[in-house]
Amino acid sequence: QVQLVESGGGSVQPGGSLRLSCAASGFTMDNYSIGWFRQAPGKDCEGVSCFSGRVNKTFYADSVKGGFTISRDNAKNTVYLQMNSLKPEDTALYYCAAGIRLVTLWVYNEYDYRGQGTQVTVSS
Repeated sequence: QVQLVESGGGSVQPGGSLRLSCAASGFTMDNYSIGWFRQAPGKDCEGVSCFSGRVNKTFYADSVKGGFTISRDNAKNTVYLQMNSLKPEDTALYYCAAGIRLVTLWVYNEYDYRGQGTQVTVSS
């Protein structure tokens, strides 16, 4: 059974850090492109960071550049999103997704596999 399971969310104060994990089972992530997305209440789903399996490059939304870092551990079949200097506007449900032969990295529904999400709340 193919699954993506996110973890690591929680509540932090502004300026704090969290590391999200996305563990895959039922398939090997090595050749897949991976995306992290988020959705805040009342807002559209937003692409946060992507790793292109085709060109082996990482990309970030302007809103998180310099604060978030995507990485992967192929041995653990897991992708991470390190989030530093968190702001209240980063509060959202965060999802990971894996896909191959994507037309674009930035559309959540383009991905073949999608997780259930982990909540991140940034508040003082």
